[in-house]
Amino acid sequence: MTAAPPIEARPLANTPTVKVEPRAQKVPFSDKALAQLNAAEPGTPPSAPDIVATAPPGVETERPPATDVEALDWIWPAKGKVLAAFTESSKGMDIAGRKGAPVLAAADGRVVYAGAGLRGYGKLVIIKHNNTWLSAYAHNDNILVKEQQDVRRGQKIAEMGATDADQVKLHFEVRRQGKPVDPAKVLPAM
Repeated sequence: MTAAPPIEARPLANTPTVKVEPRAQKVPFSDKALAQLNAAEPGTPPSAPDIVATAPPGVETERPPATDVEALDWIWPAKGKVLAAFTESSKGMDIAGRKGAPVLAAADGRVVYAGAGLRGYGKLVIIKHNNTWLSAYAHNDNILVKEQQDVRRGQKIAEMGATDADQVKLHFEVRRQGKPVDPAKVLPAM
């Protein structure tokens, strides 16, 4: 007995041909689009200019559901006394420690930045946990991970230091959709 092809693979009976290409092209005005239209030979359809797709104003684009704090299993990135709590200007908290002490990934994620290119942060590691959450670990003495590396919660990612800082400490930031969040609100109670 032969199995019938899946429903999706069977041709539909008495189905008219459906055209999927537009008859005309709507292109937002730009100097580049105008130049391309003027450069086209008469009688030939114009080529489409490079267009970045955007949703019309007021139309919500489909986004993956936001992940709340509870969905991430956060841990403290370092052991030590909190030297400075979160403020709007600091955007994070400072945790005291000794040079070379382990700095741990606060949650699972992927390293999106590891370097010393952001002034004021010293040697910095930034981890993207999902489409909603990032965490940043600044003033490290030694970075132990590379960009695009997947890391697990509790994995040693750096060693504490004082790069671009007045003393040995970890400056720890948490961001939700790019906006700074008080780390004390997502970390477990000490």
